[in-house]
Amino acid sequence: MQTKFLTTCLVSAVALLAASAQAADKEIAVIVKTVNSTFWQNVQKGATDAQKEAAGYSMTFQGPAAESAIADQVNMVENAVNRKVAGIVLAPSDPDALVPPLKKAWEAKIPVVLIDSMLSEAGKRYYQSFLATDNEKAGELSAKALIAKTGTTGKIAIMSYVAGAGSEIGRVGGFTKYIKANSQLQIVGPFYSQSQMATALNQTTDVLAANPDLKGIFGANEPTAIGMGRALAQSGKAGKVAAVGFDGNQDLQGFVKDGTLEAIAVQGSYQMGYLGVQSVVKLLAKQPVPEFLDTGVVIVTKGNIDGTDAKNVLY
Repeated sequence: MQTKFLTTCLVSAVALLAASAQAADKEIAVIVKTVNSTFWQNVQKGATDAQKEAAGYSMTFQGPAAESAIADQVNMVENAVNRKVAGIVLAPSDPDALVPPLKKAWEAKIPVVLIDSMLSEAGKRYYQSFLATDNEKAGELSAKALIAKTGTTGKIAIMSYVAGAGSEIGRVGGFTKYIKANSQLQIVGPFYSQSQMATALNQTTDVLAANPDLKGIFGANEPTAIGMGRALAQSGKAGKVAAVGFDGNQDLQGFVKDGTLEAIAVQGSYQMGYLGVQSVVKLLAKQPVPEFLDTGVVIVTKGNIDGTDAKNVLY
């Protein structure tokens, strides 16, 4: 009786392990910078829709509590590799820290598609495709929108997010380069919010108080731009200091409509998720995918916020 019981348990355990292995073998792991952002939740919507179209594949969606929790994201990638997932879609929070776990994925022959942010040169061989906004171009477009309101002289501030993140380097770099090449505007900052809205609010409040002659301000990602907008409203500077934000959730749309923000640069976040999963499925089917795919950006203002182009990217 006891032998029969033990045999039954053993068979059940083997079956469970086999089922788990089979499930992981068909799992596409989507790992983003944080789950606590509507931007990344919109990426999840796109990824989920692509998974529904991918016969036989499941999807998991993960991210740390904060974009600055880089070690947590590294662990998530390592865990995905250890459970032998079919493929990985990753938005790396740090260009260097994510290289070692992706090397393990490459060694395990797990295809990887990056979205939003690039890795450093050392990691270029460990992924097959990169899907993102052309962040440098997006930064330039944001600078153009701000100069159109401030003119080419005076003082502006940059409210950024995580120093060294691939998207931040391109986005703030493109913004700064354009400002310096096309104006005499003096730049204050950048200040880094660590993608925390409350931090951005406090930093912006301090910048506005310390620079009463400030003519313009740029908020370089969603939580930073929301904090910036709230600080402008609370300080009575909304509409008086020209402001351009980045990304397009309901809060930022409201700031554009009421004039707190002159414009927002909105990425194709849904497309990142959708095309990211779709690209992994193609790689698993031995189909070609582009090395880089620009998922686009739209400058949304009060004048075009109800138009088709804006509605296709707002969330």
